[in-house]
Amino acid sequence: MEGEGAAVWQGAVLGGILFWIVSASYLDVTRKLRSFFQPWVSHHVETQTSVVLKIQSYGFGFLDALFSGLSCVVSVPFYTGFLPLLFWSGHGKLARQMTLLMAFCDYLGNCIKDVVSAPRPASPPVKRVTATKDEEENALEYGLPSSHTLNTVCLSGYLLHYVLTHTQIQGAYITYLGISLAFMLVLLIGLGRIYLGMHSVVDVLAGLLVGLVILAFWLTVHEHIDSFVISGQNVTSFWAVLSFLLLFAYPTPELPTPSFEFHTAFNGVALGIVAGVQQTYHQFHHGDVPRLFSSELSVPVFAGRMLVGIPTILTVKFCSKALAKWTIPMVANTLGIPIKSTSYIPTLNGSAAVKKTDKLKQGYLQKLLSRYKAFDVDTGIRFLQYAGLAWSVVDLVPSLFSYMSL
Repeated sequence: MEGEGAAVWQGAVLGGILFWIVSASYLDVTRKLRSFFQPWVSHHVETQTSVVLKIQSYGFGFLDALFSGLSCVVSVPFYTGFLPLLFWSGHGKLARQMTLLMAFCDYLGNCIKDVVSAPRPASPPVKRVTATKDEEENALEYGLPSSHTLNTVCLSGYLLHYVLTHTQIQGAYITYLGISLAFMLVLLIGLGRIYLGMHSVVDVLAGLLVGLVILAFWLTVHEHIDSFVISGQNVTSFWAVLSFLLLFAYPTPELPTPSFEFHTAFNGVALGIVAGVQQTYHQFHHGDVPRLFSSELSVPVFAGRMLVGIPTILTVKFCSKALAKWTIPMVANTLGIPIKSTSYIPTLNGSAAVKKTDKLKQGYLQKLLSRYKAFDVDTGIRFLQYAGLAWSVVDLVPSLFSYMSL
């Protein structure tokens, strides 16, 4: 009965998403929402240019470095590098929850960005400070909401909740201190995004509001999600189909941006983490595993883990990418699906793999997908390489630790 119940709600969730994809496409929901929100947001971005310029007028080298550094610390690449270390330090529940929350924030935040498709502050007159390549890519996205503000609200809020409920650090003073630090971090990040010329005030306020809503929702459901991941029915198959549908449920922006690429990567990370944890929870991720600074997991042992783990996951990422570049075009050609590649496969750059003369031979699947000129295989390649990387973090690498007595 439990298995039947799981199949029912999983089917309902996946069916609901599929219904939304079809109905939203038929009713042109994205364009209608954009026509409603975009003029209002664009007006506020334009009128708040003077506010951005006023904040930037106080600028000097130290503030440039401070706010650029803070932006890097709360960026997606930083979390991508930090979360594996959190898994390997023995804090499995916190690591998987923050990974899934990060994927959830990234998806919803980028969906809103591309639905609204509102500009960032005009540069010039605003000075845009992009100290890293990551910031240069962020500048190519639309503005509202501020992803840095949204992510900081959610992840700092969840980390504070975890510390107060799952550790021995308790008391009113600790709670007050934690809330104060989280508030100051969010304030500095929001102010920094305006100072750097990356966002207007309305973008930051939207990121704050959306972040609070997501955090409140996550704190309601996170225990149910964790229970499902570690002991549910049909976990990997359900999450794989969910990840696939979310790729198609993503809205089409007014103009192409990197936002979909960022979501695709973290969507793959979420699948890899879920699949790996579900398979190896009782071996490597249960509540009694050694934690950093304990007698079972000393700092030298943890350093050994990093020396083994980091090269391993980078190797898996490289191999996953190479395997995906070979298999995805082959499968697509076998099914008769037109494909292209914007960067990963130069021979498919800007061209479809199915000729016009083959259209008469198309089957039901090809006709169903005929409204798409060509599918970009880069999406599938990116998805699989990050799924492979994440799987290695929680399955392959811990197995190596066990084998090497780490």
